[in-house]
Amino acid sequence: MNATGTIDHPRTHDPKKQAPMTSSTSEPVGSATLDVTTIGANASRQNRNREMQLIPEALARAHMQERLREADAERRAQRLVAARRMQRRAERVSLRARRALAMAVMQ
Repeated sequence: MNATGTIDHPRTHDPKKQAPMTSSTSEPVGSATLDVTTIGANASRQNRNREMQLIPEALARAHMQERLREADAERRAQRLVAARRMQRRAERVSLRARRALAMAVMQ
């Protein structure tokens, strides 16, 4: 069987073994006639290939955004813990100052 292959599925990927590109004899050289179905198929194929190539980039971007959200949430949680710790310390100091003032007034 001597199948030449298609653009999508060439018989070989080695450019040296592929048949040379030849122009159509029914078209004049430099003609600008376009085949709408071929162009639409090629455009959609190129878009699909481009989308496939951009998938890892999109996944990496989503992964980074998720990590940034997690880091931001962690920072907010740490700030809240520190604020609560300082509030308890301030309350203890305030209570100690009140007691000292009460002791000074009582004497």
